[in-house]
Amino acid sequence: MELQFLGTGAGMPSKQRNTSALVVKLMQERGTFWLFDCGEATQHQMLHTTLKPRKLEKIFITHMHGDHIFGLPGLLGSRSFLDGKEPLTIYGPVGIKEWIITTIRLSRTVLQYQLTIIEITEGKIFEDEQFSIEAKLLDHVMPCFGFRVLQKPLPPVLLIEKAQQLGVPKGPMLAKLKNGHDVVLDNGQTVYSQDVTADTVKGFSLAILGDTRFCQASIELSKEVDIVIHEATFDAGTEDLAKPYGHATITQAAQVAKESKAKHLIVQHISARFLPSEVEKLRKQGLSVFPSITVAEDFAEFELIQDELTQINK
Repeated sequence: MELQFLGTGAGMPSKQRNTSALVVKLMQERGTFWLFDCGEATQHQMLHTTLKPRKLEKIFITHMHGDHIFGLPGLLGSRSFLDGKEPLTIYGPVGIKEWIITTIRLSRTVLQYQLTIIEITEGKIFEDEQFSIEAKLLDHVMPCFGFRVLQKPLPPVLLIEKAQQLGVPKGPMLAKLKNGHDVVLDNGQTVYSQDVTADTVKGFSLAILGDTRFCQASIELSKEVDIVIHEATFDAGTEDLAKPYGHATITQAAQVAKESKAKHLIVQHISARFLPSEVEKLRKQGLSVFPSITVAEDFAEFELIQDELTQINK
């Protein structure tokens, strides 16, 4: 699993940061990627990456503010021109379906693929054999969701060479061993699955939170996850200023990660009033509360390997 931030700014685009858009790359897991929020010009940001819109499988929208949805019409339309025939599903709050369908209808946009729009409520909004996603309402000035993304435990890895050394032939017996079943060879010898498979590997976990004040729902979604992705629109000491706007400070984001016992915190939704030279100061404010914190920049890519978060591009 890899993360790539296409937009990390708050409210409107700036020269340094575009509006909210986060990609969860699942190319190894399912050959696709998911998009969380789609601020203005998200498709332009994609042009500077290796992302292919036809590989976009799902879009999750946290709330209906423009800096989180204004990139949708262009991206949805362009996907048809880019040989995007694969189905696409959008999850979002009440109102997202009306807004998208009305925009498509009035602009006479023709989609060459199946588009499904699901208006969500709190609870489990998606589950298959690989992943489950839970949504909770946060504390913003309008209905806004956070998401808890869990990858299910990976199946045991078959140690083929070891199995073959014990006399297991190629074919169905190997599949049975991989799936946890013991097998009996022609010579009567039993080969036990636990002897020729590696341990089950725990899947990754993410909390991807929309715009929010400090709240209990953020902590619950973030409980013991590998990575919390939280807004940090304001700096430390400005809680009274942040609250009326439904936003959080960087120390409040760090407090969420601390109380939830998460492993890593990445903050985004950074106000344009912070100059690039002030980002490190912002990060240090968060470090005073939580030890593993990164302030995301546009196009930053991260990879999680064995609980370690690494920035791929710097």
